[in-house]
Amino acid sequence: MSSDDRRSAVVFGARNLGRAVIEHLAADGWSVVGVARSEQTLAGVASAGAVPLSGDITDPASVRGVLAHAASLGGRVDLVVNAASPYGGDRSGPFGGGPLSEASPDAFEAWAARPARAAFTFLSTSGAFLREQGGPATLIQVTGGSARRAMPGRGLWAAGSFGVRALANAAALELREDGIHVALLIVDAGIEPIAGAAPGQPVDALADPRALAEAVGFLAEQGARSATHELQVTPLAERWVP
Repeated sequence: MSSDDRRSAVVFGARNLGRAVIEHLAADGWSVVGVARSEQTLAGVASAGAVPLSGDITDPASVRGVLAHAASLGGRVDLVVNAASPYGGDRSGPFGGGPLSEASPDAFEAWAARPARAAFTFLSTSGAFLREQGGPATLIQVTGGSARRAMPGRGLWAAGSFGVRALANAAALELREDGIHVALLIVDAGIEPIAGAAPGQPVDALADPRALAEAVGFLAEQGARSATHELQVTPLAERWVP
């Protein structure tokens, strides 16, 4: 396959799941730009056979700049994946934000507002770019199982994940007529680190990042007559709630 015929992908968040996605796509012949903020992660992107690029998923100008750079390399962008961790701010309190009656506004910002804002930036900016570009393309937003249910003490986390899901669903509805396939990949489990699970972790209950990368490939390969807008992955050793 010549460089002119290679499909072009951009992967935001290249440290663990994103790194596995980059490796999978590169091995399958895609031209890939991997986006991260740390120099260590960017070095890993380069070693995986992709073009490393510094970027911030929460900044619309940064997202558009990354997409424009990728398009300048390959002529267009065929696939954009957001596997970046959206969390930041004050996460020093309880995991998931804690009980609502005890949670602080800072915890709400970190666990609920920031993930939804990052998904909005990704979907709105990428959607506009792909519309202007024209032609078929795929957008994949990754989220966790909290997009499906709330749990005691983790209401703020669920609020952010529910927001991510709602935005991805809306983008899928809005961009279908433009030939742009938007899919939400729900990983209803922890994700095993590429380097291997830490001692004491039940590895069978963790999602395999390389298998998740194959799921991304499956979504990216779908045609106009077989578009999946939500795909949930749950290890058999993890609790599953219909």
